[in-house]
Amino acid sequence: MSEEQMKPAAMPEVPAGHEVAIFGAGCFWCVEPVFEQQAGVKSVVSGYTGGHTKNPSYAEICSKTTGHAEVVHVVFDPKVISYAKLVDWFWKLHDPTQVNRQGNDIGPQYRSCIFYTNEAQKKTASASKAKAQEKFNRPIATEITAASTFYPAEIGHQDYYKLNKNRNPYCRAIITPKLKKLELDH
Repeated sequence: MSEEQMKPAAMPEVPAGHEVAIFGAGCFWCVEPVFEQQAGVKSVVSGYTGGHTKNPSYAEICSKTTGHAEVVHVVFDPKVISYAKLVDWFWKLHDPTQVNRQGNDIGPQYRSCIFYTNEAQKKTASASKAKAQEKFNRPIATEITAASTFYPAEIGHQDYYKLNKNRNPYCRAIITPKLKKLELDH
């Protein structure tokens, strides 16, 4: 990445009447394009949360010592798409029974997690987790935790799939098949 791409992205704007949802479901490169395609979603920013290091870098996250997870910060209009519908997509887009990993991506930064921003989100996420458990043979490992400070990832990690899908083998091998399976644009 260039020096410019190594700078943290800007914090997303949250317009009046919109809400924020924060999800960790493995590598944020894989999660971002799913939520970007949902009607009512204004923005999706990849970043880090849930740990103890202030302003972490990708390299620090990969050290597995910051406590942060790779997440997406989703700004959405609840009049167009409900938080419950976003949580439904969360369960579909990854295997929430894996502990600290998604496929070959291994480490606590890849854990399955929902960071709620209010009590209504906490209740919705918890009820949805109980219902989703019926679809899995193993226990769901997803953490449901109060949101803490969100740190946008570096500019070079934003819209990664959209900008690199034809250049990066990871995108072609992992993300494109996931989007096809979910019947989303790829």
